[in-house]
Amino acid sequence: MKYFILIISLFAILNAGSFKRDSQLNIVTDTNTPLVWMDSEANVTLYFTHQEAEKYCEDLLHGTYSDWRLPEIEELETIVDKNNFPKNIDRAFKYSLNEGYWASTAHWRTFWFYADYMHFVSGTPYFDSRHKKKLVRCVRTGK
Repeated sequence: MKYFILIISLFAILNAGSFKRDSQLNIVTDTNTPLVWMDSEANVTLYFTHQEAEKYCEDLLHGTYSDWRLPEIEELETIVDKNNFPKNIDRAFKYSLNEGYWASTAHWRTFWFYADYMHFVSGTPYFDSRHKKKLVRCVRTGK
């Protein structure tokens, strides 16, 4: 049991602080991956269908960058922090609601009627009709 606690503590220390917020650009950079996340008031005020969310990210000019996209569900999972209850998102993110944020994947088995989203009430991925309106958090791959 003592070794288990030691391993968990070491893991937490190694992963702590992997997100850095730039308040001037309203972005959050993941220092463990090349991902850069949009983090602005739009993340808590703009609701889109899945198709609208994809277009919004593709057309977005934010923080001097224009290569934004809708994140994969696995990428959204990297920003979940279930220790930050009730938000369930890493503390570096200033703008977040306990609601669903679209991911890029639409399911061919449902004739692309459903798409993935991250529900930050629980920090768990789900899927829903692409016609429903949800929030969006665009991401880009940095250098």
